[in-house]
Amino acid sequence: LETELASKDAELDKVRAAWSELPPIEVRRGAGAYICGEESAMIESIEGKRGMPRLRPPYVAEVGLFGRPTLVHNPETLWWVRDIVDTSLVQGYDWLEKRGRNGRQGLRSFSVSGRVAKPGVIVTDAGITLRQLIDEHCGGMAPGHELYGYFPGGASGGMLPASLADVPLDFDTLAPYGCFIGSAAIVVFSQHDKARVLAENAMHFFAHESCGQCTPCRVGTAKAAGLMAAKTWDAPLLEALGSTMMDASICGLGQAAPNSVRSVLRYFPHEVGATPQDARKAEGAA
Repeated sequence: LETELASKDAELDKVRAAWSELPPIEVRRGAGAYICGEESAMIESIEGKRGMPRLRPPYVAEVGLFGRPTLVHNPETLWWVRDIVDTSLVQGYDWLEKRGRNGRQGLRSFSVSGRVAKPGVIVTDAGITLRQLIDEHCGGMAPGHELYGYFPGGASGGMLPASLADVPLDFDTLAPYGCFIGSAAIVVFSQHDKARVLAENAMHFFAHESCGQCTPCRVGTAKAAGLMAAKTWDAPLLEALGSTMMDASICGLGQAAPNSVRSVLRYFPHEVGATPQDARKAEGAA
């Protein structure tokens, strides 16, 4: 990131020259821990401590960085504020309401990767479906690949089969299917991939990135990864373990880690030897 940091410094110098009363701005480089995407864990890391989520209350808006009230923003939020203001001055303040599909309003940025011809970050209408996203912005599927399924919201957002590629990509529209949009990091997979393997990889990732603070996440992710290595999954045990992790984990990492497991049991049961009854239980749990 040396080039990006140098560019950042140049832009900050321009801002400081234009606004002498600008508050101090400091960029802290982390070591890449996934758990530090959680706001309180990030604050712990900035303070020089191990990145672990804090128990709430108090919330960081009350007791945050070095004990002071802290406002935590995602950089994308700040980018949208600038874009909305700049565009509104030219096109009018209702321009954003005119965008959107399937009853949604506005724009959203999607990070699309996987088996598509043109992966990348795409800014387009909120409420767009995966099929529209692939056809209109990604150049279709990669040669030799047919849509089999996708992660709508990164590794923690669950998985959906190709038959649900026409569901609008938004929070409330995905919830009935046991998934969420999250950061809109969409991963597309094809008939050459196995949903169970992707779910296993996701669980190993969560086990590696768990901060280890709470037992449901620390032990649960490792136990789930072991159970998922079996040719035939023990669906009742995985369901019970997933429920415990979701209910008892301190932060979103442990709470969302079982989503892909439930997605496989619900939408791809044939890959893990699950019964129709197991699939119905996974659907009910979601």
